[in-house]
Amino acid sequence: MQKLVIQGGLPLTGEIAISGAKNAALPLLCASLLTQQSLRISNVPALQDIVTMLTLLRLIGLEVTQPDVGNVILSARNLTNLTAPYEMVKTMRAAILVLGPLLARAGEANISLPGGCAIGLRPVDQHIKGLQAMGASIQIKHGYIHAVANKLHGARIVFDIITVTGTENLMMAATLAEGVTILENAAREPEVVDLANCLNAMGAKIQGAGTDIITIEGVSSLHGAEHDVMPDRIETGTFLVAATATGGEVRLKNTDAHLLDAVIDKLLEAGAEICTDDNCITLKMRDKPKSVNVRTAPYPAFPTDMQAQFMSLNCIAAGTAIITETIFENRLMHVQELKRMNAEIEVEGNTAIIHGIQQLDGANVMATDLRASASLVIAGLVAQGETVIDRIYHLDRGYENIEGKLSALGAKIWRV
Repeated sequence: MQKLVIQGGLPLTGEIAISGAKNAALPLLCASLLTQQSLRISNVPALQDIVTMLTLLRLIGLEVTQPDVGNVILSARNLTNLTAPYEMVKTMRAAILVLGPLLARAGEANISLPGGCAIGLRPVDQHIKGLQAMGASIQIKHGYIHAVANKLHGARIVFDIITVTGTENLMMAATLAEGVTILENAAREPEVVDLANCLNAMGAKIQGAGTDIITIEGVSSLHGAEHDVMPDRIETGTFLVAATATGGEVRLKNTDAHLLDAVIDKLLEAGAEICTDDNCITLKMRDKPKSVNVRTAPYPAFPTDMQAQFMSLNCIAAGTAIITETIFENRLMHVQELKRMNAEIEVEGNTAIIHGIQQLDGANVMATDLRASASLVIAGLVAQGETVIDRIYHLDRGYENIEGKLSALGAKIWRV
């Protein structure tokens, strides 16, 4: 099993390019199911989750070609298999995103229930409830969601909780439904907007993406299009936190500061100097960071996917910080690993109290999920001595060539 080895104590300096967003690319790939024509997607990151999704789409019957790095052309002329098997879904919960498009285009879908997730409950009941409101007949048998609909129809759907994949699944399904669908209490994440922009380029009629009410007027068919995946705001935030923690100076290209308002506000509070222009962010850290309190909440508030990284920053910041996780009930598993590195953290329910110390110690640690992996990398970069991170397959699901990019910024990091 592969591991990362980090020799800590060096500031990150230099310039790197940010990759396309995994959480935008996955639903965009699924959007190809909605048309018989070709969909060309560029700026697709080279990640394990992308490989898994493309494998699933080929299994369904899509022709997938990758003419060069970062570009994928998908053609769904013939859908030969309407099942997403457990073997695929268990490794990548985003596979549920084929449910809506398959049902809208083919009238049937058979999708494995995702099962457990390390960071907490991520139920798909909102997906099912919405599709039933649009006229689908859905049964759950032997661990599979079996959905059938001769023709979906428009409906008013109010989400009980904000769900990004639920919003994306129903938005895709609604593009080919008869009539108008209104999604209320919809997710406002930029990745939802990116998907809506792509669907509109394919001929859909979607308004309100980026707000909590999205209106979709169904059309008879969608056509092919070309679309660039938006930059990865979580990768951007991770590198900004790493530079802040190590006292570095970095310039990140191919990104968008407007996607990161809540994160940048917290970094400024920690003492970072940040300058932004059209597609670049420059960060300089002159002094030891100050501790910052964080409370996660749906976009545009502070993202749960940046909570673990800020915990590592707070471990070596001046003062005491309180981090409250409100999205996932089991997303503080990195605390025990950080404590192996001498971090001073107390956990009370969904809240962590972090007392900043002068120096973390390098240690052998284990990644428990994707963003926990990133927090351990940041901790390793600031720690004294050598840190070895095990189970980095989590990291490869969401960060493209992270050791290569960190090496380009002067870090001593390698894979073994």
